[in-house]
Amino acid sequence: MKRYTQVPPILMARAISLFLKGNVTFLKDLNGSIIKEEKEDFLIFRKVVISKKDRQISNRSVILKVFFHFKKFSFKVNRILSLIPIPLIIAQPGFKSKTWLTGKETDTFYGLYEWDNIENAEQYLESLPLKLMKRRAIPETLKFKFIKNN
Repeated sequence: MKRYTQVPPILMARAISLFLKGNVTFLKDLNGSIIKEEKEDFLIFRKVVISKKDRQISNRSVILKVFFHFKKFSFKVNRILSLIPIPLIIAQPGFKSKTWLTGKETDTFYGLYEWDNIENAEQYLESLPLKLMKRRAIPETLKFKFIKNN
C-alpha cells in the first residue's frame, strides 16, 4: 500500500523545501572514485546527501544496493536521464543518501542508497522512481541487496 507521503506532488513539495533550505548536497569530491563490488570496479559519478539537520538521526541505517543494465541508450544519455527522478528520490521518507556508480568493464549501473531504517528502504522498492527504473532496466540484470548497519 502506498504511503500518503510517497505521492509525487507531496514528494515534489518536500524536495523543493529541502533544496530551498539548503539541505541537499551533491558531493563533488567523490566523482571518479572507485569502489570494488561483486568482482568489478565501479566508478562513482554522482552522490547526493540530505543534511543531518533535516533528518532524524538514527544509528540503525540500512543500505540498499541496486544493480542493473539499461535496455537502451548510452551511458552518457542514461547518466543525464538519471537526474530527472532526483527530487522524487531525495524526498522519500527516511532517505539519507544515494551514490550513482557504473561498472568500468560492463557498464552495469549501481545505485547505493542509505536509509534511516529497513521499513523505509523496503517501501522505496514500491516507489515511483524505482518503478520507472525497473521499466528501463533489462529484467534479468536487476538485483537488490539490503545491508543493515545496526
